Amino acid sequence: MRLVLIVAVLAVVFWIYSVIDGAVQPADRHRGVSKPVWILILLLLPVIGGVLWFTIGRSRLRSAGRPAPDDDPAFLGSLADLSDQDERIRRLEEELARLDAEDADPDLPPRTTDDDEKRKG
Repeated sequence: MRLVLIVAVLAVVFWIYSVIDGAVQPADRHRGVSKPVWILILLLLPVIGGVLWFTIGRSRLRSAGRPAPDDDPAFLGSLADLSDQDERIRRLEEELARLDAEDADPDLPPRTTDDDEKRKG
């Protein structure tokens, strides 16, 4: 009797999980028939519908369809932001250099990264 009860509970859990999984998947991830038909199959055939859903109906994500970063317009658009970031980093470095100079000797003028480059070159 316990075994029948355990199998029944597992079947109900599997059925609920398969219905929810079929309902939340995007329509383009359903193979065979349309999404509403799969939901009907899952509701009307509890365990068999779930097995059919996971073996036939549910498709996996394909990574081959993704563009490479240099082909992706969103990625290429974000490259313009890199020059803004470089400028912001340069300004922050200058501000930090000024703060370091103030801590060291308040009578000296603030040092910038341009001063460092002149000393190196």
